[in-house]
Amino acid sequence: MKSKQKIRSIAVGAVIAALYVVLTYLANMLGLASGAIQVRLSEILTVMPVFTFSAVPGLFIGCLIANILTGCALWDIVFGSLATLIGALGTYFLRKHKLLAVLPPILANAIIVPFVLLFVYSLEGTYFYFFATVGIGEVISCGVFGTILLKSLEKSRFKL
Repeated sequence: MKSKQKIRSIAVGAVIAALYVVLTYLANMLGLASGAIQVRLSEILTVMPVFTFSAVPGLFIGCLIANILTGCALWDIVFGSLATLIGALGTYFLRKHKLLAVLPPILANAIIVPFVLLFVYSLEGTYFYFFATVGIGEVISCGVFGTILLKSLEKSRFKL
């Protein structure tokens, strides 16, 4: 019985990773996945650790693969994926406080990604400008749409 649970857990993580990649690729096609102003549709999935720990590695691996496939620089791949991992872990630890659970990915990305934009891509702007632009994009994807997904899944009594 234990091996079935392990296989199920890996499968759930893999599905979340695949969804993250597809949604990032879609956002990239729309010009929303990177740069000073970014609204990654895939960040909506950062609420999934509320339902299962399997979402944590799924989100991390999905972000890692998505960043590689969309042509991000090496340090963006590393630190962008770490921001997603930190956010996912924070969401998991706040899973009992569902309204607060969307905050860790917003904060992790708003704090870490501006350094990437400044030092990896040498974009024109200040840290606080990028903190605001990335933060607003995260509030839209995680805060607004992530909360809608969270409430919808709760209402449907979704279980993983």
